[in-house]
Amino acid sequence: MFSLQTIFGKGDKFYGLLEASAESARSSARALIELLSTPASQQSLDKFKRARRQEKDLAAQISEELVNTFVTVLEREDIEALNGALYKIPKVIEKFAERYTLAVTRISDVDFTSRAAMLEQACEVLEQMVKQLRHGMDLDQIKKLNDRLHTIEGEADNQILDLYRDAYADESDPIRYLIKMNLFEILEKAIDRCRDAGNVIYHIVLKNS
Repeated sequence: MFSLQTIFGKGDKFYGLLEASAESARSSARALIELLSTPASQQSLDKFKRARRQEKDLAAQISEELVNTFVTVLEREDIEALNGALYKIPKVIEKFAERYTLAVTRISDVDFTSRAAMLEQACEVLEQMVKQLRHGMDLDQIKKLNDRLHTIEGEADNQILDLYRDAYADESDPIRYLIKMNLFEILEKAIDRCRDAGNVIYHIVLKNS
């Protein structure tokens, strides 16, 4: 006969899986910074593919565990929502990396590093938020982290607007213009995905506090 402690212990595995998923997202952002500082001839997508594959495996494992686990530490729909939100981040980052490497000879003079650094900051804050779930529903702490995440997203939006303004005013090559706009939008979406995941965590904690 299983004790309640044993049953709840089985549900506790979701913390570790979600934390690993957040770490995979951060690894993708870190790999992007490395890619942007690497000469075109030495660039590789291997780290992005590994992070994406890991995220996919973790998402599948979480979905499987939700079917097989009787008692979960969080409500099932909350785990599913956070799982889905985290899953999207490495996917978007890999999309940027793929398109950047294809177009790097045309846009080698465009600096994406500061935006990539903001993306890594967003992933770092998000990782802290996920880890905080294991230690209880501390609404004040989660709100501070979520506010920080929104601040990063707001700063990134301002930078993107500046980049759009420069592209509108100065870019005469239509192909370069389209490439730059597409890459700017993908980076913006990646940061937005971090914000979305943070909002999921905030609502989970708000509901349970």
